[in-house]
Amino acid sequence: MSLAKNHSEQELIIIREIKQKTEELNINNITRTKAYLDFYNRHPEIHWAFLAHMVSRNGGWSMTDLKAELLARLLSKREKSSYFSFLERGNWLIFQDAYPQLLLYEESLKTKEPLFRLLPHFNVSIFIETIWEYYWNSSNSSLLTFGLIINEQNYIENRVIQNQKYIKDVFGTMEFELQDLLSFNQILFPYNDFGVTKLAGQTVNQFESLHERIQLGKRLYTILFDKEVLKKVEEWAVTHPHTGSRKDYWPHIFNDVHEGRPGLKYQIKLNSCKLKSGARRIYSPTLENVWNNVRHQEAEKGEWFSDLKVLEYLREIEGPSVGNIEYQYCQTLEKLELAAFAKKIISLLD
Repeated sequence: MSLAKNHSEQELIIIREIKQKTEELNINNITRTKAYLDFYNRHPEIHWAFLAHMVSRNGGWSMTDLKAELLARLLSKREKSSYFSFLERGNWLIFQDAYPQLLLYEESLKTKEPLFRLLPHFNVSIFIETIWEYYWNSSNSSLLTFGLIINEQNYIENRVIQNQKYIKDVFGTMEFELQDLLSFNQILFPYNDFGVTKLAGQTVNQFESLHERIQLGKRLYTILFDKEVLKKVEEWAVTHPHTGSRKDYWPHIFNDVHEGRPGLKYQIKLNSCKLKSGARRIYSPTLENVWNNVRHQEAEKGEWFSDLKVLEYLREIEGPSVGNIEYQYCQTLEKLELAAFAKKIISLLD
């Protein structure tokens, strides 16, 4: 069926421009993460955009961790490549699904009428089309955020999480590392508090579970939009452009330049998240220095919404105490250090 028969010329222009803009910004994790923040700065009522920005930052840190000092010693070249492919595909898919929704909302504001009837041209779920229509009339930012969390996690469920390639190459071969070692265990929201960088966030458990990912997203939203935290994280995000290096939030521990000599035996550097006297910083590269841009295959078509039970996830949750996640994150880093050190010793004994 021809688009021209159903829509005005202006609507056809809007559809084309949104598709073009989305493609231009869906280049890599850096461009996506910035696009979310730029949109949120224009429309702070769309809370999900800032949550997406902060979670996407963590995705970028996870990508560069694969080539950083600690994990480089623990994973094979193939494992690094497989896990990067998994992270990058998910990051790319969510952006190409969600960003057109954000831009169409922006166009609706300009025309002063809802244009969500155009959403089918971007292959989005009927579920989220309904949520946007409801938001237009209610201005319920929390319900829209929950709706977007539900939509995006269901969207990647079959395309990434249940994809046989990733089950075999990622979850199957790296299950132990994923659960017990990798620093992907925490989603971090850095912020400055009287000159000290603190970390709010949550620990990730059972990433393969759709239910757990949706609940995690809702908990992260509750933490991030706590009035005591939000303003500080916003200020931090605006003043610290995303590079993919963990130096972005802890430059006293991480550096995007390798300070050691190649092949040098790994020395334990950290004690309670402080560098030991005389220790050099941990290498955490920028994304552009370790991963090339990826040309993705077109997103798989398909409607995920088939069960009304998902509507239960739209209910408000009792938020966790915001708390500082620094202690758990420090423990993860120390585990990683010990694992890298042990791996070096074992390789010397081989």
